[in-house]
Amino acid sequence: MFKKDDIKTGLLIGLLAPLVGMFGFYFWKFRRLTIVEFVQWLGIERHLLTAMISFSLLANAIVFTVYVNRHIDKTARGIFIVTLIYVIAALILKWVY
Repeated sequence: MFKKDDIKTGLLIGLLAPLVGMFGFYFWKFRRLTIVEFVQWLGIERHLLTAMISFSLLANAIVFTVYVNRHIDKTARGIFIVTLIYVIAALILKWVY
């Protein structure tokens, strides 16, 4: 998977890496809560949602950097596209809530 140079692979990795980042945020800050309680807490404290999205984008940045450094450019392009979509969503959430 790390050697395949394909935009579709990059899109898939770009979608999955932030999920890993979101779980990392959960375990880092809120491991005492259950997942259900955590989601409810995100509904109450909406500013945490944008913080969690920003933290999850860090996972995308790490994966993107790995692919760029290995010169697997098409996959890196897919990761970058998904990252831009996440950034736009985070900004919209920040401005709306």
